[in-house]
Amino acid sequence: MTENTGVRLGAAPGSRGRTTIADVVVEKIAGMAARDVPGVYALGSGFARSMGSMRERMPGAGSGKSATRGVSVEVGELQAAIDLELVVEYGVSITDVVAAVREDVISAVERMAGREVVEVNVTVSDVKLPDEADEGEERQRIQ
Repeated sequence: MTENTGVRLGAAPGSRGRTTIADVVVEKIAGMAARDVPGVYALGSGFARSMGSMRERMPGAGSGKSATRGVSVEVGELQAAIDLELVVEYGVSITDVVAAVREDVISAVERMAGREVVEVNVTVSDVKLPDEADEGEERQRIQ
C-alpha cells in the first residue's frame, strides 16, 4: 500500500512549504537601508527621536538606536508597502535624498526579503541645521 503524503517528487525544495516574514524584519531592513543614504540625518519625528533617546538611557531598555524608529510597513505574502519619516541634513537636495532612499530601500527589501515593494512613502519631517546640537551632545550635557 502506498500513502500519498502530498509531496510531489522532484518538486523544488522552495515550493515545499511556506515562508512568513514578520513586519519587524522588513522594518529593520528598510530602516538600515534608509540610514545609509548620505544626507539622511535620522529617521523618525523629533518626538519619536526624543522618546527613543529617553528609552535608550533607561537600564535594561535595549541597546542603541531602534532600527525601526520612523519606519512602518505592511507586508503580505508577495508584496510590501513602506512608510518612512526622515530628518535630512541642511544643504542637501531633499528630492535627491528621497529618491536615493526609495531606490536603496526597494533594492534591499526585494533582495533580502523577496517581497515586491509596491510603494515607499517618505515624509521629511525636519531638517538638521548645522548649529543644532546633536542628540549625543545633548545626552552628554544632561547626564
